[in-house]
Amino acid sequence: MKKKILFVCTYNEVRSKTAEIIFKKYKSIEVKSCGLDRNANTVCNKNSYLWADIIIVMEEVHKKIIEEKYPEFKNKIKVINVPSNYYFMETELIELLKIKVKKVLEEEGIFLE
Repeated sequence: MKKKILFVCTYNEVRSKTAEIIFKKYKSIEVKSCGLDRNANTVCNKNSYLWADIIIVMEEVHKKIIEEKYPEFKNKIKVINVPSNYYFMETELIELLKIKVKKVLEEEGIFLE
């Protein structure tokens, strides 16, 4: 069964949206993305977190926001520490996401095909 991965950042415009696009091609996982701000492109909600097997957040502050509102999802959250100083689909951002996300997934026993 495919693992479901949710990528979360603030506005779902750059980091989480880029991650969704680049990891969508892998057959062994399903991916979605959302943002925590109420003005995000796709706003995260409880159903987003229920859907996900793993919630990958870009910064520690994102983890804190989710945990404060939904402590029951604490064990699903992984922080990859990707700062917000990139552009959408920027080469450097793509490379950083590939390295950091693959590391998290491999720690969870998920190997991308």
